Amino acid sequence: MEPARQTQSDAHVVKDDDSYYAVDDSYEALKAFITNYRKENGRTYHRLSDGKYHGPNDELEQDRLDFAHSLWLLTWDGELCNCPKRDGANNVLELGTGTGIWAMEYADSYPEATVLGVDLSPIQPGVVPPNCYFEADDVEQEWEYEEPFDFIFMRAMVGSFRDWPSILAKAYDNLEPGGYVEIQDNEFPVRCDDNTMPEDSVVLKWTEYMVEATENIGQPIDVAPSFKRLVEEAGFVDVEERIAYWPVGTWPKDPYLKEIGRWCQSSMMQGIDSICLALFTRVLGWKKEEVLVFCAHVRNEVRKGNVHGYFPVYCVWGRKPK
Repeated sequence: MEPARQTQSDAHVVKDDDSYYAVDDSYEALKAFITNYRKENGRTYHRLSDGKYHGPNDELEQDRLDFAHSLWLLTWDGELCNCPKRDGANNVLELGTGTGIWAMEYADSYPEATVLGVDLSPIQPGVVPPNCYFEADDVEQEWEYEEPFDFIFMRAMVGSFRDWPSILAKAYDNLEPGGYVEIQDNEFPVRCDDNTMPEDSVVLKWTEYMVEATENIGQPIDVAPSFKRLVEEAGFVDVEERIAYWPVGTWPKDPYLKEIGRWCQSSMMQGIDSICLALFTRVLGWKKEEVLVFCAHVRNEVRKGNVHGYFPVYCVWGRKPK
């Protein structure tokens, strides 16, 4: 049976001053369903479109997502986005909002904007800026938004979608002429240019297993280098690409890259288990204990910092022609 979907039409959440309330009795039943999270290997996972996304949604993962947000800001010199909408927008949609931290910060920065964050898990805070809203929805299904957006943003979504052209087509159709789409994500597997990464590096193997697992389920995690082409093929114009780098550790001599490497190292130490536990057990057939032992070896290599690995990070944006 296909899970119910929360949309603006079937779960009418309306605003009354600074509070929100449901005007449809079905909303409470829907809320009970989607918050009855799947429990697996000591973690919790989304219930809406059960099993589609392999990242957990518990407090540990929420802490990791918020930490990663700081890494993203450091990567782009403190900017929430790189396209012209860094100067503000009117109607904003964020796909895969997670904890909602990006949506809330954009709403705080631009009070004239209306910001909607969408995710499979309703884990966002109850107290949010008055111009910020959240919905639980599966964005790979049909979109039912009443008004077009002038900015659609997504970040850290590799490994989440089966059909990137379809997602970008939906974004194109739901943008007003002149509106922008922006995608931010890092490349897999990890790279190394100075021969400090041996073939049996567990960090390298971890990223290769991530590529293997996501390819096996048709949700590739190595798609970021194709973003520019995909955005152009979707019909967007003035497409631009900006590439940054996340060193794994503090090995770079450049102070800026060294600081980014420190944050990347901390993020990996915190999140390796979260990122791969469900993928490796569900898709690769590993046991939970095997995953945890392997991740401990990965963290140990990351901690030592002898391997000069790095992840290229892509930001691509384009404009819908008028």
